[in-house]
This record gives sequence, C-alpha cells and structure tokens, in this order.
Amino acid sequence: MNTTQIAGLNTRIVERAGLAATATTVVLMHGFGAPGDDLVSLAGALRAEVRWVFPEAPVGLGGMYGEARAWWMIDMNRLERQMRAGGADLSTEVPAGLHEARAQMLAFLTELDTRFSGKLVLGGFSQGSMMAVDLALHREVPPAALVLYSSTVLAKTEWQPLLPRLAGIPVLQSHGRQDMVLPYSAAESLRDLMTTAGAIVEWIPFAGGHEIPRPVLAATDALLMRL
Repeated sequence: MNTTQIAGLNTRIVERAGLAATATTVVLMHGFGAPGDDLVSLAGALRAEVRWVFPEAPVGLGGMYGEARAWWMIDMNRLERQMRAGGADLSTEVPAGLHEARAQMLAFLTELDTRFSGKLVLGGFSQGSMMAVDLALHREVPPAALVLYSSTVLAKTEWQPLLPRLAGIPVLQSHGRQDMVLPYSAAESLRDLMTTAGAIVEWIPFAGGHEIPRPVLAATDALLMRL
C-alpha cells in the first residue's frame, strides 16, 4: 500500500507490483464517521486485478470521534430522530458541503487521470456511495461502472436531470432490508431512478443492516472481472 496526497486528500493506493498504468482503477469512498482506511481491507478480499484507490474524506470530525472523517457534515441529533422514525430520507436535501466535496473530488479524479490511463470505477459505502453517484453525474467522462453499498437518493433536484448520463453504465447496488440508517425503500427509489435513466443496475438486496456482506463482495469481484 502506498499513501500519497492527491488534490489535497490523503490517499491510499493498493496495487500489485508491476500492475500496468492501463489497468482498471477503482476509487472507493468511505462512509460518514469512518477513518480514511476503513475500506482498505476490501482490496485484499477481492481477486480482481485492479488498482484500488481510497481517498480520505476532507472533513475531520475530531474530538471524541478520533480519526473519523466525512465528505460533508451531518446533523447527528436529526439523524438519530430519523433512525427512530424508520431511517433518513435525504432525497430533498442538498447538504452544505456537498458542492465543495464534489469540486475537490473532481479535481482528485482529474489528477488521477494524469497518473493512470485505464478504466475508472467509482464506488463507496453510505455517504461515500452518494459521493460516487454525484461525481458520476457531474463528471464529463462517465465511469466504467458504479459500485454502491448502502446508498440512497440525495439532492434529487440536482441529480434527476443528470441521470441519463448513466445510460448503459453497469451499476452494482446493494442494500440491507433491515438498514436502520438509510431506508431500504429509498435505496429502491435510487435503483428505479437509475434503471429508468438507462443504467444497467445489478440490484442485490440482503437480510441485514448497514453493512457489506460477503455475497456483495463476490458480486463486486465478478463485476470488476467483466470490465
């Protein structure tokens, strides 16, 4: 694993020795409240011969949260109330900090393009997966695929007009039926919006909560091997 700075973000890159610059690069973004290395172990759990890139979100939560980071801040008291009521519906929200995170990550991807010339896959878990969708919609060049773990609809007024950009793009989307953080029904709405726009969505529901189970990792491996 190599740690470097890309567009001002601490970034971990995992690849086997001698991997060609033209190999597929997978950018995975961690969720809210996780440390920057939260998803790095996935690189060792999958067999696909790809380059793994794990950017660390720009917002440090600090204090009692230690190394935890975020792509944008969340009102935790409000989130707890929403979870007690069945989960958070974020579809109408354009959170403060989203546009700044988008700009920094677009710069990140531009810089990444100067280093590696292969296909690009965008993905993430929870808040990181929302970031992945947002980038795919706002970047001029569409990704080769999207990998969305425990995602949801965000900023629908901004996203919906841009969704046709996903036409023909493979999307792996997983969600737990017992997810208490981001409702299963909202994930279904995201799936339906992308499918209607022409994305090729592989929908993987599972019995569980806000997590990434082994069958989802196996499906991720299969997708990456098909690219």
